[in-house]
Amino acid sequence: MTSESIRTVHDTAGFAAVADYFSDVWQTPRSAPPLLPETLNSLAHAGGAVHAAYDGERVVGGCVAVFGPPAARAAYSLLAAAERGLGPRLKEAQRAWALGLGARTMRWTFDPLVGRNARFNLVKLGAEGTGYLVDFYGPMADGVNDGDESDRLEVTWDLTGTRRSSAGTTTGTTTDTTAAREAAPVTHPAPDGGSLARRDPGDRYVWCRVPQDIVALRATDAERALGWRRAVREVFTKAFAEGFTATEMSRDGWYTLTRREDARMEEDTP
Repeated sequence: MTSESIRTVHDTAGFAAVADYFSDVWQTPRSAPPLLPETLNSLAHAGGAVHAAYDGERVVGGCVAVFGPPAARAAYSLLAAAERGLGPRLKEAQRAWALGLGARTMRWTFDPLVGRNARFNLVKLGAEGTGYLVDFYGPMADGVNDGDESDRLEVTWDLTGTRRSSAGTTTGTTTDTTAAREAAPVTHPAPDGGSLARRDPGDRYVWCRVPQDIVALRATDAERALGWRRAVREVFTKAFAEGFTATEMSRDGWYTLTRREDARMEEDTP
């Protein structure tokens, strides 16, 4: 790219261009984008923000955020997509906007079976998976999600704190984490015959694997993709009910779910 820039969108032509970009990413007709141009306009007018990444005048990324209840001091990212390498800059633009208006956290959801998005959210940004939402949107008819159930992992991003050290950022820590995972007992088999989930004997961590490319699998074998959806759902819903959150994603597709200290204390209290 030659002249990348990220700008806040304020005009109708800009909203239309962002809507078209979202249509292309989610493989919908331009007449039926995930968010209509007039919806983007209204969200911005109501105090939200539409950011767009440009290569020259071509839109190569976009994100949309609004605010939650006033007392929560939290923003919510409705939609975000970008060409490779631009995701962090778009999220930083959202972060700066939200902080400037008093937010302290930002939440959004994503498909937990898309490992690359999990790694971006949990490792690159340092957000934490704080909720598992079963079939959140109901049936979806776009070219990416069609034929699957729309489970989503909710993440919370602390906008104010120093980025925590990630288990995926140093070779030594990654090696230690992988060794601990491989030594842990298998609790669930995966649809491909391998291990789906492991749990450490100390009950501090659960590890759960996702397929290498769920979008490609969904296009070629929808039944097997749905099998992965329901298998991962079982692991996540049980772990979250026990006080775990999603904290890491390895390069080979394994989530690390970490039990919150307060959840452990609750269990230890008579």
